[in-house]
Amino acid sequence: MPEQQRLAEVFVELADTLVADFDLIEFLHRLAERCVELLEVEAAGILLTDQADELQVIAASSEQTRLLELFQLQSRQGPCLDCFATGRPVRVTDLAAEASRWPVFTPAALDAGYGGVLALPMRMRERVIGAMNLFTTPSTVPATDEAATIQGLGQAMADVATIGILGERAAREHELLSQQLQIALNSRVIIEQAKGMLAERHQTSLDQAFTALRSQARDTNRKLADLAQAVIDDDPAVVGSLRPPNDPGRRTDHT
Repeated sequence: MPEQQRLAEVFVELADTLVADFDLIEFLHRLAERCVELLEVEAAGILLTDQADELQVIAASSEQTRLLELFQLQSRQGPCLDCFATGRPVRVTDLAAEASRWPVFTPAALDAGYGGVLALPMRMRERVIGAMNLFTTPSTVPATDEAATIQGLGQAMADVATIGILGERAAREHELLSQQLQIALNSRVIIEQAKGMLAERHQTSLDQAFTALRSQARDTNRKLADLAQAVIDDDPAVVGSLRPPNDPGRRTDHT
């Protein structure tokens, strides 16, 4: 489990949403990464509701996890859906032993290498705006006392993130929150297209292409969706400087 100082830093980071250039997608990807870092789980995925109150995949710690989350929505069964419907955590330490619970989702999760899952609601009081999945491998299933700690910390992180998201748009109430989430979903489509174009152009993985996009967005202080649109538009100023980490043309020195 993380040291107290690092844990405090992350909670401050997750609470810092009241900024002019707040980027919801980047914020939730950071949440997924911090869950993997601090909670010692294998992967994390985050789903939020759109304007029709339907869950959509917004962020994941890896491409494999994102695809599994999409499959969960397409099959209409899985821990995140149950968690969102009830507003309560769903914890399964051995997916193989409970295959009948989600007969379509479970084999896909096992094939992806995950042996356990913890789904946590993203809620504030009675309002549930999404859910967060934390995946473990069969070799990293935590002991009972450690699992309780992971669930407590994970729920606290989800709660802080939810409060931050809602607080950032509190004055605009539900309608504008839905608009913000819809914009994030539309941006996600643009980002996925740009990610695929980069991966194809540089013959690299989608994860590495996305890492390059995020790094460039941070370095140039641009929103992910704006940078992705520049890639789609084949903007030479952007395309020439964007190279995924394993691209042989990428410079490794700083001279």
